[in-house]
Amino acid sequence: MRRTKKTSLPFPLPMQQYARCIDATRRPTDHIGDWPETGTVYPVQYRPNARTGQLQVHVLGFYAERPYGAFNCQRFEPVAQLWLN
Repeated sequence: MRRTKKTSLPFPLPMQQYARCIDATRRPTDHIGDWPETGTVYPVQYRPNARTGQLQVHVLGFYAERPYGAFNCQRFEPVAQLWLN
Protein backbone atom coordinates (compact mmCIF):
# COMPACT_ATOMS: atom_id res chain seq x y z
CA MET A 1 0.00 0.00 0.00
CA ARG A 2 1.35 3.41 -0.97
CA ARG A 3 1.36 6.26 1.44
CA THR A 4 -0.17 9.39 0.10
CA LYS A 5 1.27 12.78 0.85
CA LYS A 6 -1.09 15.15 2.61
CA THR A 7 -1.35 18.44 0.82
CA SER A 8 -2.20 21.52 2.81
CA LEU A 9 -3.54 24.65 1.17
CA PRO A 10 -1.86 27.96 1.92
CA PHE A 11 -3.69 30.48 4.05
CA PRO A 12 -5.04 32.83 2.90
CA LEU A 13 -6.06 30.95 -0.22
CA PRO A 14 -4.43 32.14 -3.46
CA MET A 15 -7.51 33.75 -4.94
CA GLN A 16 -8.67 37.22 -5.84
CA GLN A 17 -12.23 38.09 -4.91
CA TYR A 18 -14.40 40.83 -6.37
CA ALA A 19 -17.55 42.33 -4.88
CA ARG A 20 -20.07 44.98 -5.90
CA CYS A 21 -21.04 47.70 -3.45
CA ILE A 22 -24.81 47.62 -2.92
CA ASP A 23 -25.07 50.04 0.02
CA ALA A 24 -22.88 53.13 0.33
CA THR A 25 -25.15 54.96 2.76
CA ARG A 26 -24.52 55.90 6.39
CA ARG A 27 -20.95 57.08 6.04
CA PRO A 28 -19.70 57.99 9.55
CA THR A 29 -19.18 61.73 9.97
CA ASP A 30 -15.66 61.23 11.33
CA HIS A 31 -14.58 58.82 8.54
CA ILE A 32 -11.26 59.81 6.96
CA GLY A 33 -10.37 57.90 3.82
CA ASP A 34 -11.91 56.21 0.79
CA TRP A 35 -15.59 55.24 0.69
CA PRO A 36 -17.17 52.83 -1.86
CA GLU A 37 -19.69 53.95 -4.47
CA THR A 38 -22.92 52.02 -5.03
CA GLY A 39 -22.77 49.77 -8.11
CA THR A 40 -18.98 49.75 -8.42
CA VAL A 41 -17.04 46.46 -8.38
CA TYR A 42 -13.94 46.33 -6.14
CA PRO A 43 -11.19 43.79 -5.46
CA VAL A 44 -11.78 42.64 -1.89
CA GLN A 45 -10.72 40.23 0.83
CA TYR A 46 -13.13 38.72 3.33
CA ARG A 47 -11.52 38.53 6.78
CA PRO A 48 -12.96 37.75 10.21
CA ASN A 49 -13.02 40.52 12.79
CA ALA A 50 -10.41 39.82 15.46
CA ARG A 51 -12.78 40.63 18.32
CA THR A 52 -16.19 39.40 17.13
CA GLY A 53 -15.26 36.78 14.52
CA GLN A 54 -17.79 38.17 12.01
CA LEU A 55 -16.68 38.43 8.40
CA GLN A 56 -15.78 41.89 7.14
CA VAL A 57 -14.94 43.19 3.67
CA HIS A 58 -11.55 44.81 3.14
CA VAL A 59 -11.42 46.73 -0.15
CA LEU A 60 -7.93 46.37 -1.60
CA GLY A 61 -6.31 49.70 -2.39
CA PHE A 62 -8.58 51.73 -0.12
CA TYR A 63 -7.12 54.01 2.52
CA ALA A 64 -8.98 54.61 5.76
CA GLU A 65 -7.86 55.67 9.20
CA ARG A 66 -8.67 53.47 12.16
CA PRO A 67 -11.13 52.11 13.12
CA TYR A 68 -12.67 52.21 9.62
CA GLY A 69 -10.45 49.83 7.62
CA ALA A 70 -13.22 47.31 6.88
CA PHE A 71 -16.86 47.29 5.83
CA ASN A 72 -19.84 45.19 6.85
CA CYS A 73 -20.54 42.27 4.48
CA GLN A 74 -24.10 43.54 3.98
CA ARG A 75 -22.71 46.49 1.99
CA PHE A 76 -21.27 44.19 -0.71
CA GLU A 77 -22.37 41.27 -2.87
CA PRO A 78 -19.80 38.78 -4.21
CA VAL A 79 -19.28 38.95 -7.98
CA ALA A 80 -16.33 36.69 -8.84
CA GLN A 81 -13.46 34.63 -7.43
CA LEU A 82 -10.33 34.05 -9.49
CA TRP A 83 -7.84 31.38 -8.45
CA LEU A 84 -4.26 32.58 -8.80
CA ASN A 85 -1.55 30.18 -9.88
